[in-house]
Amino acid sequence: MLFDKETYTARRDRLKRKVKEGLILLFGNNDAPSNYPANVYKYRQDSSFLYFYGQHREGLVGVIDIDNHKEYLIGNDIDIEDIVWFGAVDSVADLAAQSGVEHSAPMSRLEELVTQARTQGRKIHFLPPYRHDQMIQLMDLTGIHPSRQREEASLELIMAVIDQRAVKTPAEIEEIERACAIGHEMHTTAMRLCRPGVSEQYIAGTISGIASAKGCMTSFPTILSMHGEIMHGYPSPRPLEDGRLMLCDAGAETNENYCSDNTRTTPINGRFTSRQRDIYSIVEACHDHVLDIARPGVKWWDVHMSVARLMTERLKELGLMKGDTEEAVRNGAHAMFFPHGLGHMMGMDVHDMEGLGQRYVGFDDEVQPSTQFGTNCLRCGRRLQEGWVMTDEPGIYFIPALIDEWKSKGIHKDFINFDLLETYKDFGGIRIEDDILITASGCRMLGHERIPYHMDDVEEFMAQRTN
Repeated sequence: MLFDKETYTARRDRLKRKVKEGLILLFGNNDAPSNYPANVYKYRQDSSFLYFYGQHREGLVGVIDIDNHKEYLIGNDIDIEDIVWFGAVDSVADLAAQSGVEHSAPMSRLEELVTQARTQGRKIHFLPPYRHDQMIQLMDLTGIHPSRQREEASLELIMAVIDQRAVKTPAEIEEIERACAIGHEMHTTAMRLCRPGVSEQYIAGTISGIASAKGCMTSFPTILSMHGEIMHGYPSPRPLEDGRLMLCDAGAETNENYCSDNTRTTPINGRFTSRQRDIYSIVEACHDHVLDIARPGVKWWDVHMSVARLMTERLKELGLMKGDTEEAVRNGAHAMFFPHGLGHMMGMDVHDMEGLGQRYVGFDDEVQPSTQFGTNCLRCGRRLQEGWVMTDEPGIYFIPALIDEWKSKGIHKDFINFDLLETYKDFGGIRIEDDILITASGCRMLGHERIPYHMDDVEEFMAQRTN
């Protein structure tokens, strides 16, 4: 457990005060078979269960009976056969005591508790499930078919969990910065290995090994490609080519499942071309602009749009965009180059709490999601709060299929210079991403060591590589 039992008790007490009544079910994860039952994927505990109980063991369910002032940790003790193969582990009763939970019981008791609450007409609160074994278990307990479980999940519980998990304590920030330290080693290693002839898969595999050795795992499958214009360009066997750029989007997850997430775009031969410098300088300026304007009370929507305006102005200077900047951004013309959101919350999930419903995590009555292309990928729009952790990740991409689509249909022809844009089809893409903490007066980048990202710093770092 990362924290003492008082921390988890206090978190559950706050949850009870927010939800007010009913029976709360918080499902931990089970082992997930890969290709046959005994060969399982690397285990990962559910983040919300871990947040409120701190236990990593599989096969557990937390039950909070608000009305009767009782809490249970439900799960079966392992038998001697499991002990032979996996070693002895603490009993469920011991795990409950470690988490500050008074009662424990075998899994068979869960049905009894839920049935009793349903008979009494009490509300059963659960979060949207995302694993099919949990969906089946929930259907057996409540009678709700898996196709309806997400829409029937408890909004009171969802909002209460988001309210707590969104604001990170100093102790949580320390754990995130441990992940950032691993991420720093991953990214600087990728930059050192970046050179013509080295394969994308070799670099991605090497840095994933760093995460495995120093943390729990990567916080998401590593994105590493010369085709930076592909948002999720996973590594291929192809060797890196002289004169192109390598985009690496990767992060680490600690043993306690707190995450980092950074992106760097590196010239494969160690030097940016003039054209690469032109585009990189815009992304660099947009990245640093966020550091200047993000602060409590400011809408992340407005930060995103401010970056879009700055990007549009700079692209106009290069002749790639034209027309009125405000009108271009309002109509979404910038999404030709920037088709994703500026960033997302981060914590125990790299896209923090996204499984609870992005419209609840990142939006509210004041700021609603957009349906406009590009802006519809903005994962957060509401006002920033002190203690939030966000990613700052502007990018510029030249996507041949998108260029052809918009050009053929005349989409945003008043704002985009398609003739010049044609000459950039072989460019790829550039993204710079860092993790930022919203502080009382502004924001700061997380991680005690900075992964080089200013162009001169990148070239200096690359020049110091050893073979």
